[in-house]
Amino acid sequence: MGDMHALIQLMREVEDQLAGCMRCGMCQSVCPLYAQTGREADVARGKLALLDGLLKEMFDRPDSVRERLDKCLLCGSCQAGCPSGVRVIDIFIKARAILTGFSGLSLPQQLIFKGMLAHPALFDRLTQWGSRFQKLVTRPVNDMLGTSCARMDTPLIGRRHFKPLVEKPFHRMVPSLDISPGRSGIKVAFFVGCLIDKIFPQVAEAVVSVCAHHEVGLLIPQGQGCCGIPALSAGDTRTFRRLLMHNLDLFPIDAFDFLVTACATCTSTIKKLWPLMAERENRSVRTQVAQLAQKTLDISEFLVSRNIFPDARQYDSVAHSVAVTYHDPCHLKKSLGVYTQPRILLQAANGYRLEEMAGADQCCGMGGSFNLKYYDISSRIGAQKCDAIRRSGCQMVATSCPACMLQISDALSQAGDRVHVRHVIELYAESLKQNGDCPAAHQT
Repeated sequence: MGDMHALIQLMREVEDQLAGCMRCGMCQSVCPLYAQTGREADVARGKLALLDGLLKEMFDRPDSVRERLDKCLLCGSCQAGCPSGVRVIDIFIKARAILTGFSGLSLPQQLIFKGMLAHPALFDRLTQWGSRFQKLVTRPVNDMLGTSCARMDTPLIGRRHFKPLVEKPFHRMVPSLDISPGRSGIKVAFFVGCLIDKIFPQVAEAVVSVCAHHEVGLLIPQGQGCCGIPALSAGDTRTFRRLLMHNLDLFPIDAFDFLVTACATCTSTIKKLWPLMAERENRSVRTQVAQLAQKTLDISEFLVSRNIFPDARQYDSVAHSVAVTYHDPCHLKKSLGVYTQPRILLQAANGYRLEEMAGADQCCGMGGSFNLKYYDISSRIGAQKCDAIRRSGCQMVATSCPACMLQISDALSQAGDRVHVRHVIELYAESLKQNGDCPAAHQT
């Protein structure tokens, strides 16, 4: 009965928010999916019109509506450019929760979300086993990008070129840390995130090294779970809530000054979606979530906005020997308005020269589960990003999101390009090491 009351409340909230859409069609000009398909049903206006009908006849066609709603990257391009200020992502997230509440999850989704993701320790063990046996079914395909492909055609992997699971994830390299602040006087907690932990641990190592260099205190609690966005995108609010409460217990709000992440999606989820989905929690939880969201910053935003590197030198163009272009993650620029800070951090990294690509803020086409369900469309959008990188003339592309790193690596590898894909914080950390300024993560 409690679940039904929650669903009814969600439906009322969606109804109220739908009233703000003027059906002006401005979303058509910015939607990366619409640019590929040209279908009205694939753009925000079409989906919102569909939802308006869904709420009148919920029981008649939830499956067909789910298919239409799932065909969305959740990139936020429509929301960022909406003249009416409609919170499109909020509406879609709530609508998916309503549909899942009525029709449930598929068996694979139940196994992934409720069986694995909802149990962080089990999820860690399963991915660890996966890293040991993955070579039996995959083979390397691009040594520079570090991508692999399937040895045989499989429904899940298909023709993707992907980054394999690492043998030693970050949580095994650094199970936990609790370091007091030095000259900075600031202490941060680090939310690692699944992709960084299990595929890009070098990004987490860079965060630790940079904090050590700038004498920023660092808290890394043991046993961190997923931020919950995969489950929430599927409408699985129970798994999302379980992960929310799990992570809240690990990050006591008075133990640090800021919560930093190196994942644009995790940052956006904690700042935007945690408070959205905590609206029906008790006051204590709502307060903790709100305070945590207020303290959460992308790592580049933290370093730049808090003046953590006042000793950054002005480097001349001769010293910047490697040209690097930058891709704006949708969840960072469009959701949070963070785009100058990563560029400032790149400019502070000795040895690199920033060259802007055309359409730096255009979606790369990842979209989480969208990539799994609609890989053909996802890969076409990724190929456009690959073309923009190629036209920039750079042999390196940096970004601030591990999911974007996966998508861009796939696109470049499929095209046979030998372009390095790096995280901004990696380049900054490496520049400090080259100057002899930055200790290795394991030394902190």
